Amino acid sequence: MLNIIWIGLVLVSVVAAAFTGQMEAVSNGALQAAKSAIELVITLTGGMVLFLGLVRVAADGGMLRWVVRGLRPILRRLFPDVPPDHPAMAAMIMNFAANIMGLGNAATPFGIKAMVELNKLNPIQGSATNTMALFLAINTSSIVLFPPTGTVFARVEAGSSMPFAIWVPTLFATLCSTTVAISVCLMLQRLSMFRANPPEGAEASPEELPEEQNLPEIELPDIDAPTEPLGPKRTAVLSAFAVALLAGLVWRLGERVPEVGVWGFVRDELIVHWMLPLLIAGMVLVGVAGRVRVYDVLVDAGREGLDVAVRIAPYLVAILVAIGMFRGSGALDLLIGALEPWTSAVGVPAASLPMALLRPLSGSGSFGVMAEILQTHGADSFTGLVTSTLMGSTETTFYVLAVYLGAARVGDARHILPACLAGDLAGFIGAVVACHLFFG
Repeated sequence: MLNIIWIGLVLVSVVAAAFTGQMEAVSNGALQAAKSAIELVITLTGGMVLFLGLVRVAADGGMLRWVVRGLRPILRRLFPDVPPDHPAMAAMIMNFAANIMGLGNAATPFGIKAMVELNKLNPIQGSATNTMALFLAINTSSIVLFPPTGTVFARVEAGSSMPFAIWVPTLFATLCSTTVAISVCLMLQRLSMFRANPPEGAEASPEELPEEQNLPEIELPDIDAPTEPLGPKRTAVLSAFAVALLAGLVWRLGERVPEVGVWGFVRDELIVHWMLPLLIAGMVLVGVAGRVRVYDVLVDAGREGLDVAVRIAPYLVAILVAIGMFRGSGALDLLIGALEPWTSAVGVPAASLPMALLRPLSGSGSFGVMAEILQTHGADSFTGLVTSTLMGSTETTFYVLAVYLGAARVGDARHILPACLAGDLAGFIGAVVACHLFFG
């Protein structure tokens, strides 16, 4: 699908430019977009290195164990058909925990492992079970507690004065998408039209399904193990920081609240300017409390950020060049102008619609579209804020379904796609509502 979209953008751009006389703008747009893509990758690299390192510090310091501890009773209620001691349950817990902490690269192998194990409990091979459907609905819309690093640094590159302002709105949007995806999935599984049926020719038994030599061995953190005491030095450091921070917050409240009110202080100062420093300090202190060698772990884990930057560079160049040509030809402005009267009536900027349409199809493609919108309309414009928030509201639905269903060799997806797309739509609506609430 992305291949068709890319080819279509390029060909339509050239044809449109032939009629509008904008061939020079199309040429300049392609060259400038290629340059901008590499500049964006350079900007993103620093953020990826920093936050991948910080997340690993927090995970090693005990945060992963806390997340697993919170997820285990919830998942046992959501997935009653999976025995608590089955490998599928352990894999699902680790998959969701990794996703919540923003460890996407670690979440995927656990997700594949979960699907393979769930298929061993499947009475109708080749057709997705209700448990598989719910697992994938949550995966395509899963909540991430930490800020969307790539989006934030794309906003920095676009000149945003408040790049982290979209963190809380993104949490709101992804909470909407997850809630709707789960609800729709549970409703649709009851309909007879989505009854499980084995696809024609599906005769494989669970034992004949995918090879498992490359899948991870699942070992849950020992959440029942007693926590080692902090010791007097670490206790003193944590206590001193908490007291000093509270004193500073009270001081700042006394200065600003008479001028802007409590909500104004929370919206314009705490959310916009305090969140990042507090996040960094909090993750470092989790590492300190967990006796992690913070600097060493941060540097070692941060190297993965360099690999990620190298991998995404070709994708960004390709999609930004196509969009640069499409905008240069004048075709994009015509499309947005035609949609604007309809979308503005419901408070949705028409310029953000390409992002909403591409997000379920391609992560790298939608990221490129977002970067182009931020550069064109401004990172702190309402359009830029909605587009940035939408980027983190859901996952790449079609990619996740293709990888996970393919791993388990499931051909009949039943109600999975409608449930996931409902979550995508809810994420878009949630992003727009959150931006109206926080940014007016």
